[in-house]
Amino acid sequence: MKNEICTLNVNLAERSYPIYIGANLITNSELYRPHIHGQQVLIVTNTTVAPLYLESVMSALSAYQVETVILPDGEQFKTLSVWQQIIDSLLEYRFDRRCTVIGLGGGVVGDMAGFAAACYQRGVYFIQVPTTLLAQVDSSVGGKTGVNHPLGKNMIGAFYQPQCVIADIDTLQTLDNRQLSAGLAEVIKYGLIGDPEFFDWLERHVDGLMAREQGLLAYAIERSCSDKAAVVAADEREAGNRALLNLGHTFGHAIETGVGYGEWLHGEAVGTGICMAADLSRRLGWLDLGAQKRIEALIERAGLPTAPPSGLDADRFMELMSVDKKVLNNRVRLVLMRQLGYSVVTDEFESTMLEGTLREYGRAAS
Repeated sequence: MKNEICTLNVNLAERSYPIYIGANLITNSELYRPHIHGQQVLIVTNTTVAPLYLESVMSALSAYQVETVILPDGEQFKTLSVWQQIIDSLLEYRFDRRCTVIGLGGGVVGDMAGFAAACYQRGVYFIQVPTTLLAQVDSSVGGKTGVNHPLGKNMIGAFYQPQCVIADIDTLQTLDNRQLSAGLAEVIKYGLIGDPEFFDWLERHVDGLMAREQGLLAYAIERSCSDKAAVVAADEREAGNRALLNLGHTFGHAIETGVGYGEWLHGEAVGTGICMAADLSRRLGWLDLGAQKRIEALIERAGLPTAPPSGLDADRFMELMSVDKKVLNNRVRLVLMRQLGYSVVTDEFESTMLEGTLREYGRAAS
C-alpha cells in the first residue's frame, strides 16, 4: 500500500473531482499542483492537527505563498464567530479570487474551511485534506460545508465542492481510539443504506479495523468513498436519495445538540442514532429482531455507544428533532431500514411508533 494511490472520482460534470486514497500523501506536492490555480494558499487547521502535519503540508506547498489559520479543536467551536477568523485572515493577507483554501483536519475543520471558501469573494478554490477516519469517509466528500447554531447542527452552510480530496491513511495512526470508533459509525452506515456485502465484510473485519490494520483501513475508506461518491453524483443537493446518507443522523444530531456540542463526538451520536433507527424499523415490521441485534452488535464492537446519554427523554428528543434539516411540512423524515443493506427516506410512520422508540431509548439512557 505504501506506493499505491487509489483514485476515485466524484462525477458532477464541471464540478467533478478526484479523491486520492493512500499512504504518505500529504507530502506529495504533485497531488496538490493540478488543483491550485493561483499562488496564494491558506491552510486552515486546528490546535491538535497543526503540530502533527502542518509543517509537512507547508513543505509540500513551498512553491506557493502559504499562510495559516489555526482554530481551536472541537465541535463546540464550529460557530460563526470562530469561522470568521478564516474570513478575517483571507482579507488581512489580501488573498485574491484565485486563492486556494485547504482544510487540514477532521470534519469540523473541513466544514468550516469549505464554507469560508464558498463565501469568500463568492467562491474560491478549496482542497480537502482530511486527517480523521470520519472525515475521510464522509464529511470531506460531497460538498457539504457549514457551521452549527445553538438551536440546530449544520443549519448554516452551503453545498460547495472541493477541487480534490487527499485522504492519507497514515494520519489515522495518530487518532485516539474514540475518534477511530467515531469514524467507523459512518463506515457502518454505508453497509446499511445500500451495500449489504460491505456490512458482512465489516462484521468479519471490524476487529482488524479497530487494530488499525492498514490494508483493512484502506479498503474500508475506498469502499465508503465509492459508495458515497455514487450517491452524491446522482443527487448533489439532497433532493432525493442523498438523504439516505443521513441514516442515524436525525437522532444523532438531537443527541449532539441536547448534550452540548463537543460532549459526544458526531460518530458516537450517529452510532446510537443508527441503533434507534433500527429499533423503529423493527417496530414497523421492516427489520427483524435478528437483523436489529446484528446492527447493535457491530456498533458495540466498533467501540460506540448504543444508547443516548441520560437527560434526553422522549419529549426532549422530539423537540430537538423538529428543527432537523430533513423536516418537511412539519413532518419528521427519517432514514429507516427495510432490510439490512436497503434503506429508505420516509415520514410514513405512526407517531406512536416513533414515540415508542424514543421512550425505550430514554429509559435505556436514564
